[in-house]
Amino acid sequence: MAMSEFAVPVERCTFSGSQGLTLVGDAFGDAASPPALLFHGGGQTRHSWSGTAERLAQSGWYAVSVDLRGHGESGWDPEGAYRSTDFRDDVICVARAFDRPVLIGASLGGISSLLAVYEAGNDLARALVLVDIATRMEQSGAERIMDFMKDGLEGFDSLEAVADAVAAYNPHRPRPKDISGLEKNLRRGDDGRWHWHWDPSFMSPSSEGDGKLVSQEVLDDAAASLTLPTLLVRGKMSDLLSEQGAQTFLEQVPHAEFADVSGAGHMVAGDKNDAFSDAVLAFLARVSD
Repeated sequence: MAMSEFAVPVERCTFSGSQGLTLVGDAFGDAASPPALLFHGGGQTRHSWSGTAERLAQSGWYAVSVDLRGHGESGWDPEGAYRSTDFRDDVICVARAFDRPVLIGASLGGISSLLAVYEAGNDLARALVLVDIATRMEQSGAERIMDFMKDGLEGFDSLEAVADAVAAYNPHRPRPKDISGLEKNLRRGDDGRWHWHWDPSFMSPSSEGDGKLVSQEVLDDAAASLTLPTLLVRGKMSDLLSEQGAQTFLEQVPHAEFADVSGAGHMVAGDKNDAFSDAVLAFLARVSD
């Protein structure tokens, strides 16, 4: 179904992920154009990419933003299978539905995309864009994200309360005057409260070795295996990916390009969408074959 608020045609689409789980996406632009797949961060939904997806479509790409398993309208795994390998395999399934798409992933979506290329090989995609995630992450930043997600597990009384929570987490981002757009990332629970649109099982405590966390060795090996065109985008104000963390990745992947987006934190696309989209489009223009 086309969504008229965008300047390009948009259609809802579905994919079969690993274990047959249904994944839902929004496809922007002409399906005959080269594909670019966008995977959001943990606790977000495909709507976090809408601005970038529209820009990509306007620039000649078929941009498909996908809800990760347990997020948005995608299926919730009945057994709570939210391991790194599950997200990785979902990315592989979606990518194989296209001819060498560009993979663009933020945070969890970025790690899943990196691992997908490592598992399936560099021919899986024509390029990889990692957004504020690499092989080294700052523990304090990761803990702040986890605390924000845990604080919302019991839900919110109103959209105003949701907006207050987001403003407290992202104090550098202006609080929107119209908060109705938050509804895309929320669901109304049986208790009448507003809940983030993801499966609470995603936040269940992880036992050692259960596969939710990726080992440092695997991350380093994955980075070392990259031969396809790669762009690392960092929010200059990020507390998850430090300058040193970015430099370490660039040493591991010498051919990778790098963009540091001023005025953006971990949520780079949401904080500075135009600057972020410009950096991605410039990179894709250089490396597209």
